Amino acid sequence: MGLGRLLHDHTEHTDEGGTIDRPRAYEFFVTIGYLGGRRAAFTRVAAAGRPRAGDRVLDVGCGTGYLSRLLAPVVGPGGHVTGLDPSPAMVEYARRRAPGNCDYVVGGGQDLPFPDGSFDLVVSSLAVHHIPIGDRPEALRQMFRVLRPGGRLLIAEFRPPTGRLAGHLIGLLTASAMRHSPAELLGTLIPDAGFRVESQGDLPAMMYHVRAVRPHRADT
Repeated sequence: MGLGRLLHDHTEHTDEGGTIDRPRAYEFFVTIGYLGGRRAAFTRVAAAGRPRAGDRVLDVGCGTGYLSRLLAPVVGPGGHVTGLDPSPAMVEYARRRAPGNCDYVVGGGQDLPFPDGSFDLVVSSLAVHHIPIGDRPEALRQMFRVLRPGGRLLIAEFRPPTGRLAGHLIGLLTASAMRHSPAELLGTLIPDAGFRVESQGDLPAMMYHVRAVRPHRADT
């Protein structure tokens, strides 16, 4: 059994999505996989979303809460970070490590349990590929809905290596859904949901980001 099968509860058809339900094993292998560079890589992801003091942030597919814990000191005591993940095991792990301005809830990106305009920033890292392909458009529409006008969206996804050998190794070590390029995975989901894309490009540690904004009514 590959590491991808060990960590990811995916069906044989990767477009049907899945969850990660082994938080301790996930943390162990991810820490090793980043070779000591995990904090630097995810600090870059957090910075790409341009968080500000006082922001209300939603982390969709938060997993063990690693990114949300990096965002918490940036938004400060006047802000708040909410993490959401469909895996109760991951949410429980994150809750036990949550700083005072973080909370975590169980749920899916395609059915966000929050009122309209609840957040200033929505982030999602390495999570879209876990959402069933048929639910991805609704997940982006939900992210749009819960953002205030002018609020920001940051999607970071896995960027597989271009070499055949490296790609084969990645396939063995990760879920097969992570073999897709960001262009294949995201397509036009973000602008189709109503967002205006502001920037996109590569990040360290084989990641790719798209930053977008929910336009004000006058901008549409």
